Amino acid sequence: MSSPAPRHGFSSARVTAMVQRHLYLLGSSPVRIIDLVYWPTVQLLTWSFLQLYVGRTSQLPILAAGTVIGGILLWDVLFRGQLGFSMSFLEEVWSRNLGPLLMSPLRPAEFVASLMVMSVLRLLIGLVPAVLIAIYFFNFDIAALGLAIPLLFLNLMLTSWSVGLVTSGLILRNGLAAETIAWSAMFAMMPFTCVSYPVTILPQFLQPIAWALPPTYVFEAMRGMLTAKLFRLDLMLEALALNLVWIGVGALAFRALLASARRAGSLLSMGE
Repeated sequence: MSSPAPRHGFSSARVTAMVQRHLYLLGSSPVRIIDLVYWPTVQLLTWSFLQLYVGRTSQLPILAAGTVIGGILLWDVLFRGQLGFSMSFLEEVWSRNLGPLLMSPLRPAEFVASLMVMSVLRLLIGLVPAVLIAIYFFNFDIAALGLAIPLLFLNLMLTSWSVGLVTSGLILRNGLAAETIAWSAMFAMMPFTCVSYPVTILPQFLQPIAWALPPTYVFEAMRGMLTAKLFRLDLMLEALALNLVWIGVGALAFRALLASARRAGSLLSMGE
């Protein structure tokens, strides 16, 4: 009998296998794909029509520049990125597959990497139709964001993974009683990330909280590019520096919560 594959060292093959597993799951369930596309599209349509109405009645230049649509699209990157990470994780919990996975040669880092890849793929499936609608039906000038798009995307995805790591760790430790955190964590941040308004709108005592959140810098930079055609590299770099701290804290929290779940023996008892 051949010996089992060594667990030491990061294996891209194991990451690929996990990604393929989730892609097969998506491909075998059209309802899951429809769900990925449905909510970003409905949200975009709702806020885009609202922007058209308010823009025509108030004639505010900042609304005419499409900042509401831009904010909603970037918010979807943030929210759907975190939800894609957490949903892929929850699929393993619901199917009672988490315990066997973590006892297999699959390393926690490889498992997390596969969740990150799936969050990007799930995001693209849902977001691309919404972006096309914004461009062709609401004349959103995506070219105004230009070369900043990769930096905007990277910063938002890093934040979403950071939150996804913490929420997944909490579910590992506390079971499905903590599942609601995966759905609500981003909405708790939303008022302070200033998706549709500048930080200066917030009361003075809340502004330091806003500047402690990496997405705030992204949304401020987006408004600057759409209204003043000004690329704020300083904001992008500040967001990246904060994100490196966030992803580090998220990784440490996930590791600690996983270790605690193993000690408590909660991995095998988790599921629907």
